[in-house]
Amino acid sequence: MNNIIVNLCIKSNNRIDMIDNYILQNLVMYLVPFFGVLIPILLGQRYGFYLKTKAVKVSDAPVGSVVGAALGLLAFMLAFTFQIVDNRYNERKKLLLDEVTTIRTTYLRAGLIPEPYKSNTRKLLIEYTDLRASIVDEITPRKVEHLKNRSQAILDSLWHYSEALGALDRSSEAYSLYMSSTNDLNEIYNHRVTYTFEYRIPFAILFILGIITLFSMFLLGYQFGISGKKNNIVAVLISIIFASLMWLILALDRPEKGFIRLNQKPIITLHKQLHGK
Repeated sequence: MNNIIVNLCIKSNNRIDMIDNYILQNLVMYLVPFFGVLIPILLGQRYGFYLKTKAVKVSDAPVGSVVGAALGLLAFMLAFTFQIVDNRYNERKKLLLDEVTTIRTTYLRAGLIPEPYKSNTRKLLIEYTDLRASIVDEITPRKVEHLKNRSQAILDSLWHYSEALGALDRSSEAYSLYMSSTNDLNEIYNHRVTYTFEYRIPFAILFILGIITLFSMFLLGYQFGISGKKNNIVAVLISIIFASLMWLILALDRPEKGFIRLNQKPIITLHKQLHGK
């Protein structure tokens, strides 16, 4: 009884730590771009006010043109960066559907091969599906690492079965169909791991985006300052809008964090179907 209570306490503490880390990561991803916009606007606005109090004549027209060009370039960079993560998101969604289809196809084609390969293959495919269904509720680094290691072990076992069947009869069409399915499953798994854990927005793009943002917002604040009117509320609203968009881009760029998840209904449906057989 005491062991059960201790285990429950450990699980509860781990859950709390995971939630705290989740909230902290979200705050960092949101507040960094928020202040990265707000502070340059306020500094630019202050500098503009300083020049105005010194009776320095500054024409609004050329400043407005420069601000418009800078904001246009910033909008282009944001659209370019968002397109990168959006394309990867759509590719991950396609790979998820391809994986579900390939798992089902391999399960069916396992019926064409003799025992014990037939039963072992279907047992491994059910476990393979269970692993994917298990991360629907929560994603932790330990669970992700276990998922990757065990999935690779299952795929290796399936390929060993293919090698054994190929050694038995290389001319068998049924064996060829099975081997083709296991090969496709390996390819899709490697693609999913690469798109999820390895592909990221290049640092150079984020760096240039940050530089353009800082100077664009400073120029915008400078324009506010030389106009003689404070626009603190507008500055905060612009910061919120920009921070929200940057949070979305960063969340799409890091799917393993679980901020924005793919719809896992296809794998859940397959999980129920395989357990119902």
